[in-house]
Amino acid sequence: MKPSPVLKHEFVESLPRELEEGTIYISIPFATVGHKCCCGCGREVITPLSPTDWELTFDGETVSLDPSIGNWGFPCRSHYWIVRNQVRWARPWSEKQIERGRKRDRAAKESFFSGNAAGHEDERAPASSEPERDNEEERRSS
Repeated sequence: MKPSPVLKHEFVESLPRELEEGTIYISIPFATVGHKCCCGCGREVITPLSPTDWELTFDGETVSLDPSIGNWGFPCRSHYWIVRNQVRWARPWSEKQIERGRKRDRAAKESFFSGNAAGHEDERAPASSEPERDNEEERRSS
């Protein structure tokens, strides 16, 4: 099992050119969050904030991102949650699970941007109140 790092967060106008390991950068003006992959591979992870992408929660002290982050396009294929500045590792997904997640993502975007925002919540994966539960395949991937 990989160690679960604790991250620090920083609110910025725009993301810096060089992301520092262990820091989550949050740009509210650009509705974007960036960090280096939590596995340590050094790749940059960009998570757009929107009704069909990721949601950021700031509780005054820590940040959380929902849903999980699945770096399926990276060689590391890491999969994790960021919950209250802590990394919580999730099970890897099979190719079939990844494709289902991507299909769900596309359907949510199509529904939302076609003006059917009311049906959007049904397309998005369930809330992350239980990030380490067994039905990870119900979560969407990036």
